[in-house]
Amino acid sequence: MLGIDDPWIWTGHLFAIGLTLFCLIYGWLKFNEDEEDDIDG
Repeated sequence: MLGIDDPWIWTGHLFAIGLTLFCLIYGWLKFNEDEEDDIDG
């Protein structure tokens, strides 16, 4: 596949792409959420 024969390299690429997608989706869902202050006083 694309000249890369080592499965560990593919695993690293897939984890990096998956984590990037997770962070983008999480940030998009949490972006407009109201912040609540838990500090009393």
